[in-house]
Amino acid sequence: DLYRKVFIFRKDPSDAYVVLRAKLEQPLQNFTVCLRSYTELTRPYSLFSYATKAQDNEILLFKPKPAEYRFYVGGKFVTFRVPEGHGGWEHVCTSWESATGIAEFWLNGKPWPRKGLQRGYTVGAGAAILLGQEQDTFGGGFDVYNSFSGELADVYLWDVGLSPNKMRAAYQSLRLPPAILAWNSLSYEVKGDVVVKPWLHE
Repeated sequence: DLYRKVFIFRKDPSDAYVVLRAKLEQPLQNFTVCLRSYTELTRPYSLFSYATKAQDNEILLFKPKPAEYRFYVGGKFVTFRVPEGHGGWEHVCTSWESATGIAEFWLNGKPWPRKGLQRGYTVGAGAAILLGQEQDTFGGGFDVYNSFSGELADVYLWDVGLSPNKMRAAYQSLRLPPAILAWNSLSYEVKGDVVVKPWLHE
């Protein structure tokens, strides 16, 4: 249980990462990913990387520069332009629905204009799910200059699109529905220089 704790990726650039183990039996037609990050990086970095043997960017949350997030599904991406951070924690939720191809992006509890992405696609099961690195091959192929350095917390993956109320609840750290990856019952393995420490609340 990582309640009120964070992963600290201490080095920049870094070869460290955290492997997450999800109870994922079937492919995903819908999903939501939420997490919090705290960093001073201005270069590109990966926050959440979900790869299958068929597709390395099956789900990817990537920040190429301070005022932009990229959200990948099945190797294609949409871009969400955001205000440059003020040095605080950023809470991001992204959700995707195969039937409509609608991608949602929420930053600090507020929704951005929705975009279209990969309508009719199915996200494969049998995934390698990593924090801190972007996979260019299944479970590997890292570029250290896309690595994350800083603090990560409150990582969740649901196999449904969350309602607006639940998106706001995730931002406010309120009670959330059962997830296939949940911060308060996370099965994970640290690889390299990552430390678990208490949350320093702002």
